[in-house]
Amino acid sequence: MPQKIKAIAYYLPQFHPIPENDAWWGKGFTEWTNTAKAKPLFRGHYQPHVPADLGFYDLRVPESRAAQAEMAREYGVYGFCYYHYWFAGKRVIERPFNEVLQSKEPDFPFCLCWANQTWTGIWHGAPNRILIEQTYPGLSDHRRHFETLLPAFLDHRYIRVEGKPIFFIFKPDELPEPRMTLDFWQNMAVKAGLPGIHFVAISGVGKWNPLNYGFDAISPPPNWVLRPWGSPREPLKWLKNKYERARGLPTIQSYEKWLRTQKKYDEISPNYYPCVTHAWDNTPRSGKNGFVLKNSSPELFKRALEDAVKSVQKNPNDKKIVMLKSWNEWAEGNHLEPDIKYGDKYLLELQKIL
Repeated sequence: MPQKIKAIAYYLPQFHPIPENDAWWGKGFTEWTNTAKAKPLFRGHYQPHVPADLGFYDLRVPESRAAQAEMAREYGVYGFCYYHYWFAGKRVIERPFNEVLQSKEPDFPFCLCWANQTWTGIWHGAPNRILIEQTYPGLSDHRRHFETLLPAFLDHRYIRVEGKPIFFIFKPDELPEPRMTLDFWQNMAVKAGLPGIHFVAISGVGKWNPLNYGFDAISPPPNWVLRPWGSPREPLKWLKNKYERARGLPTIQSYEKWLRTQKKYDEISPNYYPCVTHAWDNTPRSGKNGFVLKNSSPELFKRALEDAVKSVQKNPNDKKIVMLKSWNEWAEGNHLEPDIKYGDKYLLELQKIL
């Protein structure tokens, strides 16, 4: 029997205080801090985004995590892809996922995305300020990293492809020796009783092909909204016009126009998982340095989702995967969770398609 589409939503765990954020941004800082203080920067600018059904939750509270999973399941989301942070043994904002893993609740599918990038103050106007540097000390660190993740990989809720736990890597081209690293993990997985790991590179389509370096599949970057396919790696410069620069405005683009530039499904194959972004506005974090997709709507999201679903219909059952950007990136204006303006309208369109 054909399997349904697996729509997997990226999930940000930064909705509880941690010592590092207290030190960098002030005591009690969470993602809600930027979300709540946001203001409109131009006529028709939709800010702030105020949560509706789930409220300003704290992810240390089990009931909040259970309510998220219940809502996601109701509207057809298959599972969450939690951002995972590992800096040569140091972990941050790991508590929500650790508690999901240890408590066995909620009973809702999940996987992990290693957000392997250096943390800087770029979204707060301080791009040269390094908060935590991403380094790669070598195989001993990769061993510790794998051993830390193994309990999650063995969990019955972990999302699998061909029996293998699926694991996303955010910056695949920054791994110093990707093939050696992935082969090392594959060998450790087999020794641990797994058939292997299904590695997905979060990467655009370019000269550097992750499939040549041990990755099993590719998915577009969750932040691909910052530049169209084939554009320079420097975000935003390609788009910001003289008017916006002169007025001190954020970079603004029509969501509908942006969708047309992003519709590059010629690379779709069983080794390619599309990523659908339904909205974007990171001015709560970045102010005038931010990027706004103006006039996104549930109807346009439905159109983008239909294209993505169509593109994976011919994939083998385990690979009928569509990534959703994202479940709860509130300070990026990028949340499927209901707000007081749209309610559950985006989720209803998702439910219709799935």
